[in-house]
Amino acid sequence: MKHFNSSIRVFLFAVALLQPWLRLPAQEAASPATARLRIGPGDLLDIKIFNAPEHDQTVRVDDIGDATLALIGKVHLAGLTTDDGEALIAEKHKSGNFFLDPKITILIKEYSTQGVSVLGEVSKPGVYPALGSRTVLDMISQAGGITPAAGNEAIIQRRSGGSILSVKLSVNPRRSLDSDVEVWPGDKVIVARAAIVYVIGNVNRPGGFVMQNDGRISILQAVAMATGVNGTASLSRARLIRKTTSGYVELKIPLKKILNGKENDMEMQAEDILYIPNSSTRSVFYHGVPNIIPAVASATIYTTM
Repeated sequence: MKHFNSSIRVFLFAVALLQPWLRLPAQEAASPATARLRIGPGDLLDIKIFNAPEHDQTVRVDDIGDATLALIGKVHLAGLTTDDGEALIAEKHKSGNFFLDPKITILIKEYSTQGVSVLGEVSKPGVYPALGSRTVLDMISQAGGITPAAGNEAIIQRRSGGSILSVKLSVNPRRSLDSDVEVWPGDKVIVARAAIVYVIGNVNRPGGFVMQNDGRISILQAVAMATGVNGTASLSRARLIRKTTSGYVELKIPLKKILNGKENDMEMQAEDILYIPNSSTRSVFYHGVPNIIPAVASATIYTTM
């Protein structure tokens, strides 16, 4: 008998130790991620009373969150879950002596506030439904995926509280899944535009190149991404065109010396334009920024993310 009692004590002690872990499912069930669908202004509700079909109604919640129901009048439902709304309507029917013990059901037929806005560098920006569990990657997929000009970051603005989250995007599936987070109705997902530098002129692959290395890229790296210069390029007349608060400025670049290792490589900044003219092109034809910007505007964007 003593041995039996000691075994019971050991068992109870083990249960006490495990109790925090045993409570985890209940805590998760009460999290915002699983109980987040709430009635909002503009939603269309189908409200039924069990065994009283003559009082069934389809109503739309107005812009201040009220729904006007037969017998009980206006009821403020915005912000409530359907369970909370059912309980509130049932209580008003009972307190008004319209029904003794009404069984109310609410079905949200149309959601007007349960979408997630997906903006920025996605193929089809817009508002997409988020009924059920949805993540950032799910919403970007619904928006047609990212554009070639997209950066490696998505910003989430929470509807509730207005907090800001950052999610890293990558072509590496494991990295993407590791950083993926759940989005809630009313959130905004903004895919940031990547920082880009441009290499145009007499190079093998002119265009815009996404700055993938933590936003850093050098002259040599940019030339390499453009797969090098052509044999007819005028390296001595290369220019770096940089946009500043006061407009564009041109910087003379000793590209030939940099390529030969006789000058230190230079860091480029976002939106910099490296222009390498043809050796047969006269400088008067180039004549500054106005002749370069149209080529940049139509440049192909390349990414190696």
